[in-house]
This record gives sequence, structure tokens and C-alpha cells, in this order.
Amino acid sequence: MPTLPPKPAVEPLRPSPAQSPDALQWVALVVIALVTIVADQVTKLIARNSFTPNDPFEVLPFFHFTNTINTGIAFGQFRDNQIIVIVGSAVAIAFMLIYFGRSGGRHSLLPVAIGLLFGGAASNLFDRITQGHVTDFLEISRFPVFNLADVAITAGVIGLLITLISSERAKVE
Repeated sequence: MPTLPPKPAVEPLRPSPAQSPDALQWVALVVIALVTIVADQVTKLIARNSFTPNDPFEVLPFFHFTNTINTGIAFGQFRDNQIIVIVGSAVAIAFMLIYFGRSGGRHSLLPVAIGLLFGGAASNLFDRITQGHVTDFLEISRFPVFNLADVAITAGVIGLLITLISSERAKVE
């Protein structure tokens, strides 16, 4: 009967399921979403407690802090139709997570993009459910007042477009 070689003192490093790229991408998505939610909620709290509603505080000639209440979505659409906005937001959030879970061969920017989209949408959805509106407070001349969640959503959409365009280019090449 042949003898087996002695077992090494230290096992060779093997990727564990918890550290597979898929798991790390999910962790990145969740961390980015949580940071987005916390940053958005903290800044909205500061705006509500520090600035008189609808009384702009000038930071720069073209930039103001203006505490406003928004019952609609982007550019005031669906104003005072909270049930439509809440259901639409919840469906969009579910779709993002399903899309991320089903996407194979993910682009490295995808968890960042979806994390920003999810965090921004979830933070605004939380406000709509708990307060019946969203606090907007960032105002740039000639542009509707917005908040950090809106910035995250916009950045997430841009990131998602970049991943889709670069994925399409990779298929062509």
C-alpha cells in the first residue's frame, strides 16, 4: 500500500465562496447603497433643521440651499400622487436588484451604478413613506431643487449607461 505525502502545515489559499467576485460585487452594491442612504438622510435632516422652508440661503451667486418639500418625482412629475410614486419606486428598486442578480459577466462599474441607483431611490422612497414627501434643498440657478439621492440616482444612471455601452463595444470587438 503506497503512503501518502505528509499534509502541508498550511492549506493553500483558495477563494472561498464568501469572497468570490459575485459576493464582493454584492457587498460593494450594499455598502454604496447604505452610504448613499445615510448621506442623503443626514443632509436632509440638516436642511430641515437649519433652513427656513422656501427661503434660499446663498452659498454662491448661482448655488443656494433651499429647503423645499417635493411630493412628486423628477421635475415635479406626479405631484400629489404618492401611491403611484411609491409603487413605481418600489418596482424600480426590485427591478434593479433582479437585474443585478441575473446579470452575468458583470462590468466592474455595475455594482457602483446599481448601488447609487438603489441607495438614492430607497432613501427617497423612505421619505415618501414616512413623511409623505421628499426634502429637496440643493438649488442651482435655472434648475429644479434636488437632494443627494437625486445626485446618486443621476450618477447611477450615467454609470449604468457607461457599463451598457462598454459591454456592447466589447461584444463588437
